[in-house]
Amino acid sequence: MITYPEKLNLAQTPTPFYLLERLSANLGIANAPRIWIKRDDLTGSATSGNKIRKLEFLLAEAQANGCDTVITSGGVQSNHCRAVAILGAQLGLKVHLLLRSDSKPQAVGNLLLDQLVGATISHYSIREFKRLDSLFKHWTEHYQEQGSKAYSIPTGGSNGTGIWGYISAAEELAADFVRYQINPRAIVHASGSGGTQAGLMLGCYLHGISAPVKGYAVCDNSAYFTRKINADLQDWKHRYASDIDISALKAETFDDYIGPGYGQAGPEIFDFIKQVAAIEGILLDPVYTGKAFYGLIEDIKKGKYSQPAPSSQSSQSDDIVFIHTGGLFGLFAQQQQLGF
Repeated sequence: MITYPEKLNLAQTPTPFYLLERLSANLGIANAPRIWIKRDDLTGSATSGNKIRKLEFLLAEAQANGCDTVITSGGVQSNHCRAVAILGAQLGLKVHLLLRSDSKPQAVGNLLLDQLVGATISHYSIREFKRLDSLFKHWTEHYQEQGSKAYSIPTGGSNGTGIWGYISAAEELAADFVRYQINPRAIVHASGSGGTQAGLMLGCYLHGISAPVKGYAVCDNSAYFTRKINADLQDWKHRYASDIDISALKAETFDDYIGPGYGQAGPEIFDFIKQVAAIEGILLDPVYTGKAFYGLIEDIKKGKYSQPAPSSQSSQSDDIVFIHTGGLFGLFAQQQQLGF
């Protein structure tokens, strides 16, 4: 029995889970696996995406600590920052966003919503962002001097508290797999800050799911994610004094489909986004889910997820689960790339 810390009920869960029948049929690959989707883009409307699962635990901790202000950070089109800004407005918390950008950004997509709900926004260059810890310290002390108490949330909400969101999501997945009588050969998702991946890995272990978790990096490289995910897992173990042995949990992150860089995608990604939208009515984004889902399909074509030989002792079915982690508003910020 897993004892969860206190959380706020902010997400619309459990999220839908179903087979992408037309996409699976349209791959045109002999013996291709069936592709299922977990619609974590439907955790809310303005708060849609995976970040809200983490924030249920993080913001509960902020309130329990008597904080009236939340400081967090991310890219200028950060889904996480948008979710924090909107939830802060819903909960009556002041929100201060530290956003990374080397040029003056347009108020579109997530940034538009950040401004709409009244978040305080400070823009910093990529060079300035390298001293992010000191920026958090500066603003925490600033609010303390004003008589406020600030709670700092790391980029992406990825730390030992935030990963509870996807430990909980893994419990949902376990129920989904029982309902549809599948034992997937892989659970796939986009990885940007590592927290979702760490939570899924630990959650699958705790809830007895044998399918490996495979992250598709949208920034950095696989070595970075190995270090970051291990740090988040160790942070979780330290915070919650767990005696669970996490040494066997090894991150598997593919860094082949990052493209030009974080928040940047090539024309093949935008073509793929249009294809998936037309076939399944699923809306992906060019920052996270478009890259990860494209990478998954390309790797299926390359045989990376091929059915094992009949002599294999594997009990896993010929199914792959893709976690749709959201990101719709980021698509609006790059809509000109769609060619319409």
